[in-house]
Amino acid sequence: MSEKERELGEKYWEVIEPVWDAISIYDEPETFLKQFQNVSHAQGHLFATHWCQSEVCNGGFYQFFWNSTGVLAPEAIAGFLVIGLPDCAAIVQDAMACFGSGYPRERSERIALLDQLVHGEIAEEELFKELDDKFFIAIGDNSKRFAHAADTYAREIAS
Repeated sequence: MSEKERELGEKYWEVIEPVWDAISIYDEPETFLKQFQNVSHAQGHLFATHWCQSEVCNGGFYQFFWNSTGVLAPEAIAGFLVIGLPDCAAIVQDAMACFGSGYPRERSERIALLDQLVHGEIAEEELFKELDDKFFIAIGDNSKRFAHAADTYAREIAS
């Protein structure tokens, strides 16, 4: 099968699949960081951007930050920059800004802050609505722009 015939997203998945189970987003932030540092930079960038775009496209930034995946938000920013999607990186950075200075990698801290932000004032789905919409546009229809950029990056590091 030629490169052109490959399914969109297949090339970048080949890079992260070998480390998929080697990085846990479900344990303590320290565990995540230690495991993340043990994979190549390329694998880490693709792993973080994959999780971020998957979660945000599934349920918005509120879901991304509320779930365990929020632990890797800083790595997602770096990953989006490296794979050539600086607009996505900027949107993630803007979403992270709601937590103030010192991003909380600990899930319980993020949840507590999210609860404070939505308590009685704004619905969960409205908290990040504008940023969600910007991200959906930036990532491309059905995440095609992301998959193309991630595949291109994966091919570049393989050569």
